[in-house]
Amino acid sequence: MKEIITLCICCLLISCSTTAQQEQKWPPELTEVWEPEPKVVTGATAQKPPSDAIVLFNGSGLEAWKNAEGGPAGWKINSDGTMTVVKGSGPIFTKEKFGSCQLHIEWKTPDEIEGEGQGRGNSGVFLQNRYEVQILDSYQNRTYSNGQAGAIYKQYPPLVNAMNPTGSWQTYDIIFTAPEFNADGMKTRSGYITVLHNGVLIQNHSELQGTSEYIGLPKNIAHGDDGIQLQDHGNPTSFRNIWIRKL
Repeated sequence: MKEIITLCICCLLISCSTTAQQEQKWPPELTEVWEPEPKVVTGATAQKPPSDAIVLFNGSGLEAWKNAEGGPAGWKINSDGTMTVVKGSGPIFTKEKFGSCQLHIEWKTPDEIEGEGQGRGNSGVFLQNRYEVQILDSYQNRTYSNGQAGAIYKQYPPLVNAMNPTGSWQTYDIIFTAPEFNADGMKTRSGYITVLHNGVLIQNHSELQGTSEYIGLPKNIAHGDDGIQLQDHGNPTSFRNIWIRKL
C-alpha cells in the first residue's frame, strides 16, 4: 500500500511539473482578451449619476412617472428638489419598463417620529412592479425582521441594520437580476437582488422566491419587463436622486 501511495504522489508531482513547464512556454498574449473593449462610462458623484444612467428623478419634475391609472403622478415636489408621498394618492410607477438593472435611490423618513413598527416611514421600492425592497424607519424601531428597512419583503431580512438616524437621508444601491420564464410560463431562472444600504452590503445576491406578498406565499407568474414602483403606504416618506442603469 505504501508503494502505491508513493507512486501516486510521484505521478502527481511529475504531472504538476510538466504542466508548469508547459505554461512557462506559453506567451503571455495567449491569455489576453482585447475584444470587446468595455465602453467608457463616467462614474457617479454626489451631484451627478453615471453618464449612461437614465435619470428617473432629479428634482425638476415627475415626467418619468405615472399613477396606477396611467395619469400624472400625484406626489409633492418640494422646494429643495425632493418629492414626498401624498397620502392616499397611491403608488407611482416609471413610464419606462425595465428588466435587470442597477438602481440608485435616496430616501428619508419623516423627521417627526409617529407610530411604531410598520407604521413609521413605511414605503417600498418594487423592481418590475413585483419584488419589494422595504423602505421603513428602522432606526431604533423593532418590527418583524423580514419587514424592516432593507428586507426583501417577507422573504429575507437584511444582513445588518445600516440605518442612519430618523430624519436622515438613506441610500439604496440595488443590483437586480430579473427572473426568466419560458414560452409555457415556467420559471427557468430565478431573480436575484443585491442591496447596499448607505454603502453597507445588506442583501448579497439573494434569490427571489417569487413576488412580494403581504399575505401568503410568493407567486411565480410569467412576466416581462415592467416599471419601478414606489409605494404609498400613508407615510410622508421623501425621495431624491433616483437613477437607473439597464444591465
